[in-house]
Amino acid sequence: MKSIDYGHGSIAKAIVQSAGPMMVAQLLSLLYNMIDRMYIAYMPQGTIAIGAVGLCFPILTIMIAFANLYGSGGGPLVAICRGRKEEQEAKRIQAATLGLIMITGLVLMIVTQRWSSPILRLFGATSGNLSYAKQYLDIVLLGTVFSMLATGMNPFLIAQGRPLASMTTIAIGAVLNIVLDPLFIFVWQMGIAGAAIATVISQMISALIVLSLLMSKRAVLKLDFSLVFPSLKWGRIRRITSLGFAGFIMQVTNSIVQSVSNSVLGQLGGDLYISIMTIVSSVRQILDTPISGLVEGASPILSFNYGANQMGRVKKTILWMTGICLGYTVVVWLCVIIWPEVFIDLFNQDPNLIKIARPALMMYFAAFIFQAFQYAGQTVFKSLNMRNQAVFFSLFRKVVLVVPLTLLLPHFMGVMGVFAAEPISNFIGGCACYICMYGTVYRKIKS
Repeated sequence: MKSIDYGHGSIAKAIVQSAGPMMVAQLLSLLYNMIDRMYIAYMPQGTIAIGAVGLCFPILTIMIAFANLYGSGGGPLVAICRGRKEEQEAKRIQAATLGLIMITGLVLMIVTQRWSSPILRLFGATSGNLSYAKQYLDIVLLGTVFSMLATGMNPFLIAQGRPLASMTTIAIGAVLNIVLDPLFIFVWQMGIAGAAIATVISQMISALIVLSLLMSKRAVLKLDFSLVFPSLKWGRIRRITSLGFAGFIMQVTNSIVQSVSNSVLGQLGGDLYISIMTIVSSVRQILDTPISGLVEGASPILSFNYGANQMGRVKKTILWMTGICLGYTVVVWLCVIIWPEVFIDLFNQDPNLIKIARPALMMYFAAFIFQAFQYAGQTVFKSLNMRNQAVFFSLFRKVVLVVPLTLLLPHFMGVMGVFAAEPISNFIGGCACYICMYGTVYRKIKS
């Protein structure tokens, strides 16, 4: 697979070549959890079971957040080093990231396995869905290290200009999961446990393929296991984690918001509303994924040209990325507002649930357009190694806005207040992030 030259040629073409495979890869990656939910919804007691899986998802998201802490920090640093022709430091950053992922994955797996029931209760589990949630979580945790490796090491394929290789690794795991899920759940009648087993097997295969590609002779930066522990120096670890901290905060706060929402919904509406939030969140993840893939594909182009001091190309990349993000969010917003049932039917066809989920989904997506500005601004800050701004706007939207609104709005709007917190935070957070990026970065770049 030919590497992309980030430093020459058309910016639009580079974004398409890099972001196209990344968007597909992100969608395929999402299938790990989405396929589970779709099949589980058609099990006996499917409404309760899908809510149980939704309770597990914030916990698993936190674990993946650690993988992204290292991967989304190390990936841009490698791209910047390549732009500066610092190949040896790029290799050490890549090796250090591998070591951090493996150590953290083992610790998280052991700790969460030991206290899975109390953790699930903390995240909103009730007596009605705890047994389903624990059964699913205990099995999926066995694949923690593999899941984190597949997620955390993929950015290094992208940083080397190989987005198609990244997409392929994820595609193989996702297709395998699609095939194995119905076999384990229905044919072999293993239910929710079968969904978890299929996910673990798929994650293992993806991780092994990622590592083999990074260690192959065709790798631009060959992964060297002998450099792993010598590369774990505090200064390098601090650079990786500080740059990846914004993405980490975003994912962790997403989990916190989801657990707070589940807790409030459980008190106000019971297990049915927890299941509705799981469906709404699942739709959001599906529709968020292409835009996430787009900015992840544009990120190494920004980082490489920033490292090479080609500021005109940085500026053009920002313009193209913002325009594509905005066009996508407008189309998605229109589709959700006009045809909400189409998205709900993917996960459940219970008439009573659809009746309640329809207004909830429309409320949740009311200001989805402003996600374009949040993603674009956040990506610029991260890609240009402006870690303080990236971290601030991650915290601002989720911790400063969403959590208080989730707790406050139900006093005035009832249960719908939980769903209203998202569009308000999208509007305020997205505008604030992009205005700051425009004033501090874009206007000061000299072509």
